[in-house]
Amino acid sequence: MIRLRRRPLLATLALAAIPGEPLAQGAEHRFGALFPLSGPLALQGDESFRGLELAAEERNAAGGILGRPIRLLKADAVDATQAIAEIRRLLGAERAVAMFGTHASALSVAASQIAELQGIAYIEMGATADAITERGFRTLFRTCPRIADFAIATVEAVAESLAPALAVEAQGLRVSILAEDQGDAQAMAAAQDGALRAAGLVPVERLAYPARMMDFAPLLQRLRAANTQILLHSGPQGDIAPLFRAMQDAAWRPAMLLGTGAGYAMAETARAVGAGFEGVLTLEFSPFAVKESFAPSVPLFVEAYKGRYGSEPRSALSLANYAAGLIAFEAFHRAGSLDKDRIRAVMLAAEIAEGASPAGWGLRFDERGQNTRARPFLMQWQSGTLHVIGPEPAATARLRTPLGG
Repeated sequence: MIRLRRRPLLATLALAAIPGEPLAQGAEHRFGALFPLSGPLALQGDESFRGLELAAEERNAAGGILGRPIRLLKADAVDATQAIAEIRRLLGAERAVAMFGTHASALSVAASQIAELQGIAYIEMGATADAITERGFRTLFRTCPRIADFAIATVEAVAESLAPALAVEAQGLRVSILAEDQGDAQAMAAAQDGALRAAGLVPVERLAYPARMMDFAPLLQRLRAANTQILLHSGPQGDIAPLFRAMQDAAWRPAMLLGTGAGYAMAETARAVGAGFEGVLTLEFSPFAVKESFAPSVPLFVEAYKGRYGSEPRSALSLANYAAGLIAFEAFHRAGSLDKDRIRAVMLAAEIAEGASPAGWGLRFDERGQNTRARPFLMQWQSGTLHVIGPEPAATARLRTPLGG
């Protein structure tokens, strides 16, 4: 079982435990855990749940919440309709007292609305759509970055890292955007396009393609004709291997590819693509190969993960959900009950410095319930390992160019 130092979290939750009616001892706390556990996002959903599960097991080993054990009620949803049905079941027949999820933005938008209407705390640990925390909800708290944060990080990566590495003025770089034509991928493409234009980096191409695209050849012809140097790709995990096969068949690739989406940080993706994945950049919100002084708990988490599941973590989604779970369980404990107003008071008072959470980011919720200290890390696949390139205090490697080099 993990034994991470909880002192930083305890010390920085500025609001003391709120006095109130004690909860009955002995009964369990039942928390809903809603993730896409089947369908195209099943791998990411399962990896996310594993992190939350490890957090619950650690908290239970330390006495649970107010002396009562945590029980996770695992539920699967592949679309918004199923998410609504499942959260209603969890909050009804299953008597869940709070919700965790969800990885996929469409699921989070739908399910968190039901939780808000019923006055139930909803902890979002992985869905990135800006709209999730822009609806004025009071029971919703998101620990991870928004798409807007990824767009800002994209501009920083292009202007501050890639331009110098390629010995080109940032405004002279030929940047293209390629994205699936729906959901988070299109939202990411739009945000990146806007952020790049605001910085004077006008994309030379912005292309969209339908779901389950298998033939990228025509799109690559356009990217090649535009003399694309930097390709920004947003899409599901299943699109990545076909894209790289198409680049190999075309005997063309950009100088660098920066991929957004959980698939770009999955070890399975790197193995599926093979040597051609060397040098790929991605933006994610929790690193494993990170400087130990920046996130000292990571090696302990990896050890515990391997002991529990018999393998290395498949991506840092588990680490991000683990950190978020620990934070939420501590907040529930300090609130003294699962009352929505008490939980909100503790969450808004919580403060963790940059790098002090197990996932490497900090914590400070704004009035919307958005963690303003969650930021994406710039990472690169080097020799089969996903290394942190930036920010500098967390970096374990220097940027290498070109793609495949």
